[in-house]
Amino acid sequence: MNLFGELYFFVCAGLLLIPAVILGIMEKPLKYYGFLVTIVFVLLALWGKPKEILYICCYIAFQLVITKAYMSIRAKQGRKRLWFWLFLLLALAPLTAYKILGLFGLSLFGFIGISYMTFKSVQVIIEIYDGLIKELRPFEMAYFLTFFPALLSGPIDRSRRFEEDLRLIRPKSEYLNLLGEGLFKICQGLVYKFVLAQAVYQAITYLGMEGGWLSNGIYMYSYGFYLFFDFAGYSLMAVGTSYILGIMTPGNFNEPFLATDMKDFWDRWHITLSYWFRDFVFSRFMMASIKGKWFKSKLTGASVGFMINMLLMGLWHGLTASYILYGLYHGVLLAITEIYQKKSKFYKKHKKDRWYKFVSWFITFNLVMLGFFIFSGRLLEII
Repeated sequence: MNLFGELYFFVCAGLLLIPAVILGIMEKPLKYYGFLVTIVFVLLALWGKPKEILYICCYIAFQLVITKAYMSIRAKQGRKRLWFWLFLLLALAPLTAYKILGLFGLSLFGFIGISYMTFKSVQVIIEIYDGLIKELRPFEMAYFLTFFPALLSGPIDRSRRFEEDLRLIRPKSEYLNLLGEGLFKICQGLVYKFVLAQAVYQAITYLGMEGGWLSNGIYMYSYGFYLFFDFAGYSLMAVGTSYILGIMTPGNFNEPFLATDMKDFWDRWHITLSYWFRDFVFSRFMMASIKGKWFKSKLTGASVGFMINMLLMGLWHGLTASYILYGLYHGVLLAITEIYQKKSKFYKKHKKDRWYKFVSWFITFNLVMLGFFIFSGRLLEII
């Protein structure tokens, strides 16, 4: 079964979510039924793939063991960096092995959702180290990792926020409002993914595959819009389904093609991924660099931080030249944006002018589309 991708899924989802609606209206807890539905959908998605079912079960058990072990060590020994890095590497180990072995045509440890589950596992380890997580319930951790609406492609939730929703029993009126919002998001997502994305895909198929500058130009812009409508559509349906199960999963897109600079774009595009890297990579790099006086100025540190941050994001997408180049491309653009906005008197003088905002939007839009062209792999094919 393809989650949010075929009629069979929507029929099953419609049937299995009816009891959740009834429980919500009756002001009953949703977490146990929601976990049951998650198990059903994970099994349906992996139907006929016993190895992947075994892998995902082993992965959950492994992450539960290492997080509990690290929490115990953290409580006894405090913020020891050696232990933190050891358990952080352990949390990353299954995904790292899967990515590296994939280069050699091996699919060991691979299962749907491993990338997004790893983000969640790493977040828990980091926040245990920070002292923000002091208690870990195996049931809630397992549910957080496998929550089926966000399993395949996010959005990436945070454990403490997820657990607050999980324990909350909403009044009937509040749940009905949440239900209405959820159904609207699902309908909006259906239009994005199955109408608009497919319409743009036809433009790619008929006009963007011939080769030549015109065809490549059509492909570049069409692919960018296709990626948005397809991914944003999935994200809307995932968020809407989450709402029905009582979980207010954060949104993932906020009109990204209206961004007026590259930093603004990453505040609007794949927001939960961007914010995850901002909070757990970029910000920590900046704090360490300032404390250790690694650079002569904060601006230099920020520029290097953007490069590292986006390179890691590219590597997370895959160990291919296109993804690595995509990450470096955005790292360079973010670094240039940061330097320009901090140093340019012209920017400070005109940044609020309407004409400047339009020009900035136009440049940003085209740079974003070029980035998607790199991401698609088409650029390296024609070089």
